[in-house]
Amino acid sequence: MDKIKELIKTRKAKIGIVGMGYVGLPLAMEFSKSGFAVTGFEVDAQKVRDLNAGQSYIPDVPTAEMAAMVNKGLLSATLDFTGLKKQDAVIICVPTPLRKSKDPDVSYIVASVQETRKYLKRGQIIILESTTYPGTTKELVKPMLETGGLKAGRDFYLAFSPERVDPGNKKYGVKNTPKVVGGLTPACTELAGLLYGAVIDRVLEVSNTETAELVKLLENTFRAVNIGMMNEMALMCNKLGLDVWEVIGAAASKPFGFMPFFPGPGIGGHCIPLDPHYLGWKMKTLNFEPRFIELAGAINSSMPDHVVARLGEILNTRGKALSRSKILMIGMAYKPDIADPRESPARDVLILLEKTGAKADYYDPYVAETDLGEGEVRRSSKDALKKIKNYDCVMIVTPHSCIDYVKIAKTARLVFDTRNATKGLKGKNIFRL
Repeated sequence: MDKIKELIKTRKAKIGIVGMGYVGLPLAMEFSKSGFAVTGFEVDAQKVRDLNAGQSYIPDVPTAEMAAMVNKGLLSATLDFTGLKKQDAVIICVPTPLRKSKDPDVSYIVASVQETRKYLKRGQIIILESTTYPGTTKELVKPMLETGGLKAGRDFYLAFSPERVDPGNKKYGVKNTPKVVGGLTPACTELAGLLYGAVIDRVLEVSNTETAELVKLLENTFRAVNIGMMNEMALMCNKLGLDVWEVIGAAASKPFGFMPFFPGPGIGGHCIPLDPHYLGWKMKTLNFEPRFIELAGAINSSMPDHVVARLGEILNTRGKALSRSKILMIGMAYKPDIADPRESPARDVLILLEKTGAKADYYDPYVAETDLGEGEVRRSSKDALKKIKNYDCVMIVTPHSCIDYVKIAKTARLVFDTRNATKGLKGKNIFRL
């Protein structure tokens, strides 16, 4: 234990990161910028080629900064997992999607741990960062790693630390976002905390791996439930003939006891639509019904249908049928100013619109194309903003900051704003969620 402590303190510890995506690459950058030699282990050959060429494929990682680390020999990537045996610490940052049944799919974790197990050595630190259900590290990862005879907490050190990456966030990144760490034993927690503390401003140690696993699920379930409440508030305001954005804005003036969340056409991304299901699945195995989680999920998943129905009502005010209308959707990414369309509600809205018979195009400067399933790919209409008058309605789904909404409001026949991007603008042609 003293040896690995000294390697960390002197920045001589070799760091291996399995999975060089939106979590793994920014983390690798922080370690390399702090002087650690980092090797990324990937199954995607294109990512390996780009990284070794110093070309960033993650918007939050500037190419110039990454190239500097590659040129210094502090950052590299490989398809060859035999290099894991040379690492003093291995951090697993692989995806954890859901199956169609909404059950956790831990196959990427299992595959990564199987590779790690082949090259496990005494004194190594193994940390899982992939979002998962409470108990994964202890019940799944630990037994797999121990099949070779080495024991966690004695021969190697095992911990969980939830990723807290927020793509597109200009204020908080890996370094200044507090890092939660929970180890299998106190020694595991101490070493994992020491490792992260070498590159991250604040490390919060918790009592065990299950607590650390639940922290991430609580964070995103909290958001999902509160967004669900605001979505239901939007439905109620629609029935009452009130402006939900005005209601929320006024409530947010209270300096205590209220935190504003906002409605929209649904929820998207790699965390909020998925993470509550991990917690819900785990609790059902313990015969506990997670009612808040399920209710919020039902409300949030119904919002694309509500948005399309509301659009039909808006068009009816102009004597237009949705089935014979031409619609321009603004935005396909799941949140503003990023190029990530994963789980985006915009995709669901587009599919629903076309099922009604409407002709729908989308414009997104960040998302050039989107997969609608069954082999159908839709591309962003590059010239759509120049032809706004050709559309019966412009629907704002993802409010990228680079788009001139004032101009859209002045030009479009109708505007249906699901994100309050036209806040402060007035006009009989503007309708809001």
